[in-house]
Amino acid sequence: MKVRKAWAAAAAVAALGTLGLTACSGGSGDADADGKTTLTMWHNSTTGDGKQYWDDAAAAFHKANPDVTIKMTAIQNEDMDGKLQTAANSGDMPDIFMARGGGKLADMVSAGKVRDLTDKIDPDVKKAMGDAPFSALTIDGKIYGMPGSVLPGGIFYSKDLFAQAGITETPTTLDELAEDVTKLKAAGIQPIALGAKDAWPAAHWYYFFALRACGQDTIQNLATEVDFDDPCWLEAANNLNDFAQIEPFNKGFLTTSAQEGANSSAGLVANHKAAMELMGAWNVGIIASLTPDQKPLADLDWFPFPAVDGGEGDPAAMMGGGDGNSCSADAPPACEDFLNFVSSKEWQEKYAVAFQTIPSRKDATDAVTDPSLKPLMEAANKAPYIALWLDTSLGQNVGNALNTSVVEMLAGKGSPEKLVETVKAAEARG
Repeated sequence: MKVRKAWAAAAAVAALGTLGLTACSGGSGDADADGKTTLTMWHNSTTGDGKQYWDDAAAAFHKANPDVTIKMTAIQNEDMDGKLQTAANSGDMPDIFMARGGGKLADMVSAGKVRDLTDKIDPDVKKAMGDAPFSALTIDGKIYGMPGSVLPGGIFYSKDLFAQAGITETPTTLDELAEDVTKLKAAGIQPIALGAKDAWPAAHWYYFFALRACGQDTIQNLATEVDFDDPCWLEAANNLNDFAQIEPFNKGFLTTSAQEGANSSAGLVANHKAAMELMGAWNVGIIASLTPDQKPLADLDWFPFPAVDGGEGDPAAMMGGGDGNSCSADAPPACEDFLNFVSSKEWQEKYAVAFQTIPSRKDATDAVTDPSLKPLMEAANKAPYIALWLDTSLGQNVGNALNTSVVEMLAGKGSPEKLVETVKAAEARG
């Protein structure tokens, strides 16, 4: 397995640092003198029902296990990866932390920062989830995280705004999407919300164009076999660049954030200021938190990313991933006990409700009630394959280079060729 430089350095620093460490604030590790254990957990639910879910789960686990206390720390989503890397560099990892899998998790595993959970997952939990949710969290045949949700992506849209623009059917091809953009603009409606300030939402557009341009093997083997010499990567960049020329995104999209406040891209959809947003399944809960009454958007619906002419990718393939949680290498055994606890049917159902998302357990999906998630789940069940988000597959350094390059191209400061060259150079550096 390839160890990228940032995490290799983290491992070396941590190894040196342990000589002088007697305790750490990130992960508590050992039990107290009275036999009680305190765990720390980092998650990205900073407000609302999601934050309350984790607080309630910690309290319920403590009630069932009085000797174990879990201290929750909510970290803004965009800050999570950087804070985890800093924690690894200092040898001060939290006991439990959010994990998305792919190359990012593989790098941490290579650096010796993550516990192997393969034999520590409750067999009933494994059976109820099946193999698919664990795939992104599996490195070299071993499981290093517990999945919480299944998060395929696509385009969320306002049925009311589509109707206002005279759009009666959702687009199935890129040409049809372009036509709908024209209709929405003619009706005075911003077609597509995009939070390019955070980079990754803009990069999602490139990911999906790559999904349509590249063959399955090229896309799905990124974590271990990266080949940016394949012409499909440039084809995808050209297709995105061409699509951007029709100006489909909201005014000021380059300085728009993704999920923070009414003027974020999710907020624009939540407040009927834009008709569409390309995003993962978590978007339903984010949009609901940003509506005026902080309730689910009544007219929200979903359709898959449209087919694009000329590519090798299956037009029914999807891009996605899932949120999960991992234990740091030095966490006490209560860590995996807690992950099994929140993976019960009861707590997975509560997870689905709190986050307005699709749980990993198949027997908990009845708790999904939002109408916009129904077609998404159906499409995911029928998809020939679901590829992991590209930046997650590629790892932090290469993924960040890709995301930033997409924004530069959309800002007119780059080109399709420069995008591919930048990513190739980042991969060569490791």
